[in-house]
Amino acid sequence: MAKTTNMAFLVQRAGYKCENPKLALTHAIASQSVEIYLEDGDSVVPVVAFVGEGVLNCKNNQKAMEVYGITSTENHIQSALLCDLKVLICKEDLARYGISEADVPDASAMGADVTVQVVPWEQIHAALKGADQLLFF
Repeated sequence: MAKTTNMAFLVQRAGYKCENPKLALTHAIASQSVEIYLEDGDSVVPVVAFVGEGVLNCKNNQKAMEVYGITSTENHIQSALLCDLKVLICKEDLARYGISEADVPDASAMGADVTVQVVPWEQIHAALKGADQLLFF
């Protein structure tokens, strides 16, 4: 019988002076490559959710490469979207930090079929409750 493992990666910290947000996205993207180790029909379904200060990672036009010489969390979010990962951003927390929905990363110009979903906390909470594995970043 096929088994689906739901994994939730919860980003709740700002990306200043830490790699946590990028690690969450990297692990979520990498979770798609484990299929070679699974039984036939089994799958892993990741979701990445940004809440609290974590939404500060979800701002367009980050200048990380220019200023620090590293890829930005924005680039990692775009890579996740290109891999068709579900990326959720808490609507209430965006409002609390004065970030509009138009300011969140998008990868449609790069050919992504999915977009970031700005959703209320209740929807993120439901995704977390449905997860078999919950990882905090």
